[in-house]
Amino acid sequence: MFTRQVIRRSICLLLALTPQVLLAQQPAPDPAFTFTETMVAMRDGVRLHTVYFVPKNQSGPLPIMVVRTPYGVPDRNYPVSRALKEFVDEGFIYAFQDIRGKFGSEGTFVMQRAPRPMDAGRGAIDESTDAYDATDWLVKNIPANNGRVGMFGVSYPGWTTAMAMLDPHPALKAVSPQASPSDMFIGDDFHHNGAFRLSYGFEYAFLTENSKESSQFPFDKYDTYEWYLALGPLANAQSKYLKEKKLPTWDDFRLHPNYDEFWQRQAMKPYLKRVTVPTLNVAGWWDQEDFYGPVMIYRELEKHDSLNRNFLVVGPWRHGGWSGGPGQKLGNIDFGSPTGEYFRANIEVPFFAYYLKDKGTLKQPEATVFESGSNTWRTFSAWPPKEAKTRSLYFHADGKLSFDAPAAAEAKGYDSYVSDPAKPVPYRKRPIEPTYYPKGSGWPTWLLEDQRFVADRSDVLSWQTETLTNDVVIAGDITAKLFASTTGRDADFVVKLIDVYPEDYPADFKLGGYEFMIANDVFRARFRKSFVKPEPMVPNEVTPITIDLHTQSYRFKAGHKIMVQVQSSWFPIIDRNPQTWVDNIFEAKASDYQAQTHRIWRVPATASRVEIATINP
Repeated sequence: MFTRQVIRRSICLLLALTPQVLLAQQPAPDPAFTFTETMVAMRDGVRLHTVYFVPKNQSGPLPIMVVRTPYGVPDRNYPVSRALKEFVDEGFIYAFQDIRGKFGSEGTFVMQRAPRPMDAGRGAIDESTDAYDATDWLVKNIPANNGRVGMFGVSYPGWTTAMAMLDPHPALKAVSPQASPSDMFIGDDFHHNGAFRLSYGFEYAFLTENSKESSQFPFDKYDTYEWYLALGPLANAQSKYLKEKKLPTWDDFRLHPNYDEFWQRQAMKPYLKRVTVPTLNVAGWWDQEDFYGPVMIYRELEKHDSLNRNFLVVGPWRHGGWSGGPGQKLGNIDFGSPTGEYFRANIEVPFFAYYLKDKGTLKQPEATVFESGSNTWRTFSAWPPKEAKTRSLYFHADGKLSFDAPAAAEAKGYDSYVSDPAKPVPYRKRPIEPTYYPKGSGWPTWLLEDQRFVADRSDVLSWQTETLTNDVVIAGDITAKLFASTTGRDADFVVKLIDVYPEDYPADFKLGGYEFMIANDVFRARFRKSFVKPEPMVPNEVTPITIDLHTQSYRFKAGHKIMVQVQSSWFPIIDRNPQTWVDNIFEAKASDYQAQTHRIWRVPATASRVEIATINP
């Protein structure tokens, strides 16, 4: 068994949700700050554990920066000056609060507690009311504050930040929801387009709900690919391992396999009808947990941003990778400059200094994005850029990919493969460590892995262009338009857009021929018409499947190639699709899981392709 301290440190590292705690290994308190620990009462009487750090030598009133988290607040030995260097250089007070039911706080933890109805009575609570009550207490009780509060956080703390802006306290003057989930069925942690994120969902539910503090599931295999495959049908998780233990979120997965009212109530989109405070939305292009959420929040707020106070920043980062460290390298890829340091010093801190201290002139563009490939920061007046034009990369015979549409004379008209649930395609190179493995896991950087590890599998199809003679620059949305058929009645389709490096790559010999995935996602075909009411596929009938591969700023350089891969399993990040019809895959039996043949069509009338938004090089 791992110690509580080791588990907690590994969680902070892997999730980058409260990286401050990871750094809190000093033998003594930071001498520049006074530490205070207290319990703050909410409107219903529940008290939340809260700590705050006040600079000892401040020359005047300062604003308060707030983080509300389910992962544990820092203790008195938290090295503020090192962990929040850029903020400390500017000058702020810092407060951290355990949300309900976690660590030192009273009450009951509810995973992503749904927002209360707006006509609910005074006693109704949610994360918005708790943020309001906490803010009210902080400005009234922390000495020498200037009456202004900023809130920020990554992932779950990013979500609590977004919740705070729905019905903000008057003192809340600026927020930065970073990597906040926004819809747990459509595109964030627990599902992507209805496909269940098995390993993440199971391990995270155990992590947060097995006890008041965080604990890791005790796997008996290092390679979790083997463990999840041996698990068999999803129902075995309860009968074989959880037994009498109840994890509310695991029950929610089982009871709500479709996009019903349960998922719709907690989705943020319906609530984002106004920009209540200036908002800096932050995302990472290779965020392994929450990329869909922050971009969606930005786009929904933008519809109501009459005062131009809603901004977007996206950099070459994993989940939370901008919140600490230089941010220059990720996995095997070097982005050429310390992008995390640049973001904190030139974007994040100036944003809060302007709105909380009236300092300087805000020069924040509407959208600031890092264009990987050329490794440059770019700014736009809108995202996606209005000048972007859509081009299609069409699938052709013999594994060829081209901007030219297929001709009628092309042979056969489809490519096929057998997808066998007994032998699913791994989502990253094996062995696959537990997501929160205390001694290190490949989870944070799996989206940047060289995709050649699946090159010899017959159940992965690949198409690639000829060597590019000119740069191709993506700036905006990427969408896969597949035409597929199957011998079964359901299927998953995973699409990956890949930059194939030249074999002769002098900049880094180890990257010769590297297949760098720059966009991807999965779609469960039963939801092709409706996420609310799934329908089986008709065997052997050509069926259109549209897959949102999200958005990117990327330059495919001359001398490289562009590749598209299609497959039907991505295990165990995505649960196995039985490929027969069952109403609820959580109730599927072992006999329901059957191998099926899938075809991807590429004739003129059903021309499978990936559409990319491009701008001039």
